[in-house]
Amino acid sequence: MKLTATDWIWHDGKFIRWADATTHVLAHSMQYGSAVFEGVRCYNTPDGPAVFRLEDHLRRLLNSCRIYRMDPAFSLQELIAGCCALVEKNGLEACYLRPMVIRGYGAASMVPFDSPIEVYLPCWPWGTYLGEGALEAGVDACVSSWNRVEANTLPAMAKIAGNYLSGQLIKMEALANGFQEGIALGTDGLISEGSGQNVFLVRNGRLHTAPISSSILPGITRDCVLTLAGDLGLEVREEQLPRESLYVADEVFFAGTASEITPVRSIDKIVVGQGKPGPVTRLMQQTFLDVANGRAPDRHGWLTHTRTARPVAAATG
Repeated sequence: MKLTATDWIWHDGKFIRWADATTHVLAHSMQYGSAVFEGVRCYNTPDGPAVFRLEDHLRRLLNSCRIYRMDPAFSLQELIAGCCALVEKNGLEACYLRPMVIRGYGAASMVPFDSPIEVYLPCWPWGTYLGEGALEAGVDACVSSWNRVEANTLPAMAKIAGNYLSGQLIKMEALANGFQEGIALGTDGLISEGSGQNVFLVRNGRLHTAPISSSILPGITRDCVLTLAGDLGLEVREEQLPRESLYVADEVFFAGTASEITPVRSIDKIVVGQGKPGPVTRLMQQTFLDVANGRAPDRHGWLTHTRTARPVAAATG
């Protein structure tokens, strides 16, 4: 899936042209992967563009910065305003935003403190992450030979670029073997997450998902599923899950900002349930997308409408 260039990117409080958003090859983020980021979707609602759970994503961005001792010069509210202004300036109705905090050019070693902290807010149009028809028909997945990191090696709670080398290995292996996505186990052999999304199982109408302690990113879409399931009166259990529970589940689905709610129709060529999206998956997917697209009441305050958010104007570089 290739990037589709837009006109403007927000950089440290100013709008710059897409082609001008460059950094030095020896920037610390290039050498050591020290770049914190988020992925956020903006949906085309009846009231105009609305960014889904923007504040929650940006809070997680700042928390990731804290873990890695990065101190960006912009507040949560300034970043919210910047994201809204960016969507409007690019004239987009629906898009994907990628807030980034990077360590720039300066430090020559792993010690990063001589590298400046820079903030970028890009956005671009992006369709269905796991391919055309994935949301409707589901995808084929495999259990990866690559494990997620142990809890005391790299902080899984931080969404930082270096962590996604693991995700790349999981994803590339899956594609090379004819699957659309991979599911990783932790070093304990228990289910962790996909290459870039959380995993849910359904058994007898009950939802099951791995706990935060299973080396997963605490996904914001995962939190949506937990919240919406409660609204719908569905039971959810956060518990350690063995690999074989994937094979005997009635339903399995991925949950992530890019993936949204994507059904899984087979795992390791073992058919999940009836080999098509099941009723609980369909219910969760429809409920989630209805809220995100403004077709259902936003009871939890998850939508930030870009045209009414009173974004602070940014200078144009």
